[in-house]
Amino acid sequence: MISETQFQNELKIIIENGIREDIGSGDYSSLACIPASTIGKAKLLVKDQGIIAGVELAKMIFHYVDSNLVIETFIQDGTPVKFGDIVFHVSGSSQSILKAERLVLNSMQRMSAIATKTNSYVKLLEGTKTKVLDTRKTTPGFRAAEKWAVKIGGGENHRFALYDMIMLKDNHNDFAGGITKAISKTKAYLAENNLDLKIIVEARNLDEIKEILLSDGVYRILIDNFNYDDTREAVKLIGDQCLTESSGNINEKTIRHYADCGVDYISSGALTHSVYNMDLSLKAFSNE
Repeated sequence: MISETQFQNELKIIIENGIREDIGSGDYSSLACIPASTIGKAKLLVKDQGIIAGVELAKMIFHYVDSNLVIETFIQDGTPVKFGDIVFHVSGSSQSILKAERLVLNSMQRMSAIATKTNSYVKLLEGTKTKVLDTRKTTPGFRAAEKWAVKIGGGENHRFALYDMIMLKDNHNDFAGGITKAISKTKAYLAENNLDLKIIVEARNLDEIKEILLSDGVYRILIDNFNYDDTREAVKLIGDQCLTESSGNINEKTIRHYADCGVDYISSGALTHSVYNMDLSLKAFSNE
């Protein structure tokens, strides 16, 4: 996995690019009608229900736009919320609040949706040893925030990108001349380049499971698109030789059945690519 420093750098890039994209040469709507000296206050209002996520990212965005903005937090990341809840107040320059508003809302709405879906999967697996993983099926340019949301929802992160873990999928294995050759070539490449990366290998059937088990050094086997009976058989074959991961069209109706097969992990692209944003708004208000 990537380091905390790398992760924070990815978040900074998201914020910098989001502000660049939204403000460009200036927020002329605010500049046109709100004096620069105007001080205001706004509240983050929940108009939905689920798990709130992105509070800490919102703070980073506000402080990037204006370090003098003050955020008073009432509800923390990972907390269940309902319609009418107020997550935080932000006060300071009205122009600065408006500059940050859209990026804050876009980020929190999506992150909260992901955290909510992840949490629903986690709850379905209660009582099993199986953990929920995300995938690389994320929104381009927003991956760090989406993977953060998965963790807030109680899930775990798979590899961040192509550079922090080896994952030999069906195309890799086919292009390399077969699973055994792919594993052998990969281990040699890692040794030659002094790289310490875990190796995951995808299996499409039980015969491929057996072939993978003939090679050592495999961290986890991806049991891809197996039915329940074959998944149980695969777990039995693998034993404690390496970890197991189920994947492939797993949803709310099937996830518990796959967990009951005994796999260590279930990965789901749906956590990040098939969610409906939580309805949130940032509303100006006065204490008077």
